[in-house]
This record gives sequence, structure tokens and C-alpha cells, in this order.
Amino acid sequence: MNTQTRVHTTVNGLVLIDAPHSALNMLGQAEGAAAENQVVVKAIQRAGQVYPYVSAQAWRYWWRNLLAAESGWKLSPIEREKKIAFTQAQPWLYPDDDVFGYMRAQVEMVPVVDKNTGEPQIDEQGQPKLKKGKNITLTRVSPLKCSPLVSVMAQRPTRDFGVMSRHEGDPVPYEHQFYSTVLKGIFSLDLTTLGRFENSAKTGFQNISEAGLKLAQVTGAVVNDNVAEMPLNVRQERAMDTIAVLPYLNGGANQTLHLTDVAPKLVILTVLRGGNHLFMNIIQDERAQAKVDIKAFKEVLSVFKDRLLAPVFIGRREGFLNEQADELTSLANDGSGNLPVIHVGELNAMVEQFCQRLPDAVSQV
Repeated sequence: MNTQTRVHTTVNGLVLIDAPHSALNMLGQAEGAAAENQVVVKAIQRAGQVYPYVSAQAWRYWWRNLLAAESGWKLSPIEREKKIAFTQAQPWLYPDDDVFGYMRAQVEMVPVVDKNTGEPQIDEQGQPKLKKGKNITLTRVSPLKCSPLVSVMAQRPTRDFGVMSRHEGDPVPYEHQFYSTVLKGIFSLDLTTLGRFENSAKTGFQNISEAGLKLAQVTGAVVNDNVAEMPLNVRQERAMDTIAVLPYLNGGANQTLHLTDVAPKLVILTVLRGGNHLFMNIIQDERAQAKVDIKAFKEVLSVFKDRLLAPVFIGRREGFLNEQADELTSLANDGSGNLPVIHVGELNAMVEQFCQRLPDAVSQV
């Protein structure tokens, strides 16, 4: 059975990021702005209210770079042709191609095959020798899916004025916006497709070519029914690496002026049999403060208890949501009631403990 027809197993994750004086993702000059040097934040509107956000693309950019810095991932080299750029689309070699997905139209590089044995020839570096083949388009839907990081509370971004005046002549004025809020983001990591690459004519599933199947096999993948599957330990390691770096997330625009720590201050993690996301609606704005809706949280965990393949881990940084500290701690339980097993504690420790459960979850898909 290929990954298209399976019930997928996914990591469900939620993060809250404290952004008390921030301008993390800028839109540029606003249409109709009174001043030329005016830069505004990205924002969406809902019910007439303004909610600043950080794009999912920016969040994923921080995450990918962090995996290179913290976990030693060798990132897929980027090539550019005129107005398009793409990675190598070789997920058996580059873990970020595997986790973050890709789209690439290319001339296929095929292995040089020994005429006598039919096996790929190997060069001095232990890699298969390649030659040019036919044109092919490869696409892979990212196993790691992210929402934008959206403000929990409606905002009226502050306008900050400055001048460049260290030169002779008139000073040059400029203006930018910033805000004070808590950003919410949800993500899922599809453990079923992680480390599995299909050769299928279905849109989004032509992850790998016929030649790519052979190349993946040389690196240790098992090929069956046009699906290349990386060894279990490789799939487990990639899943653990992806989640383990969350406490160290960094990045964002305007750090020189605002120095926002974008590392999450609250993280909720579990593993679900299915593609739904359980934590979409459990964070609410209460009197201009972010708050976990405990009633909604308990309800969704109770309803989906039988589909959870790991305990629920809640990690909180001391100093954030202190007013809910006791309420969150009281959620910890052994799973004997209507709720699943829930662990509550210090953020880094909870992420680490969750990652220790991931190898077992990956081995079951």
C-alpha cells in the first residue's frame, strides 16, 4: 500500500511566541502611503480588526536554517535559472528536501549502469556516476505543514519615526510599524510520508523519477512498488531533529531595532492517527491577553483520545502565561479518565521527552 491510500500519522504541534515590541515580517511600503520611506507590517483583517502575522514561508525559513545550525543538516543546494530557483530535489541525500518538499523541472540525471551486472557504477567518492537523461518535473508536498504565525489579539500597529542625520544636508526621515502581541502558529509533520518518496503520475506524488529510485536504493533505501523508503533509523532521526530544534527557533526582521526572541514560550505536542489538527481553536483572546481555552482543549482531547499515538506534552516557559500556570499544571494525568496521558513541564524538557517518543511512532507507519 502506498502513502496515498494510508491513514496518515501526524505530529500535531502548537506554538505561542511572545512578541512584545516586534516587527518580524514586513510588507514594504503601503499603497497610498503619505511618505515614501514608510514600511508597514504584514497583517490580515477579520471582522474589521487588524491582526499582524509572520508568513509561513518566513517561519519555515527560520526552521530550515536552524536545522542546519543545530542538527548539522546538509541543506540541498539551490540553483537559479532566470526567474525561478529550486533545490536539488534529492530527498534521499538532503533531509530538507525530504521534510520541506520541492518542485523542480529538470533534465533528469540517470545513473551510468554497468553493462554486465546492470548495477550503477560508483565513482571514487562512493557516489553513483551520472549522465543526462530526459526532461522531468518532480514535486513533493511538504510533510511539514505550517500556518502563518498570527497575532492572537487585534492590533493597531505603532508608527515609529526616525531620521538619518549623520550626513551633511537635510536629515532623511523614515517610518516603520511595530506591534505588541502573542503570535500563534500550528504545524503538522506527516510521519507517513517522511522518508518515503513515490514515483507516481498523480500530481504532487511524482517525488522521484525511475532513475531516482535507483539512486535512493544505492544510499540504503528500500524500493517497492515504485516507492523508495529510507531506513527506519534515518526516518526516525529526521523526525526527531525537526521537532527537537523548536526551543531554539530564531530569526525575523528588524532584530537590530526590536530584538524579539521568537523561540516559543508555549509548545503543545502529540501524535495523531489522521490528518486533522486538534489545536486550531484552543487559544483565545481574553481581554487583550492570550489564553489557553481549557474547556475547548479538554473537549478535543477527549473526542480524539482513541486516535492519539503518544501522550500530550505541554511545555511552558516560566514568566509566560503565569496566570494560567496552575490551571495548565492541573491537566497532567495518567490517562485513566476521559483524557489521554498529559505531561506538563518546562518547555525544553517537554520537547525532549516528546522526541523520545517519536522513534516508536515512526516505526508504526
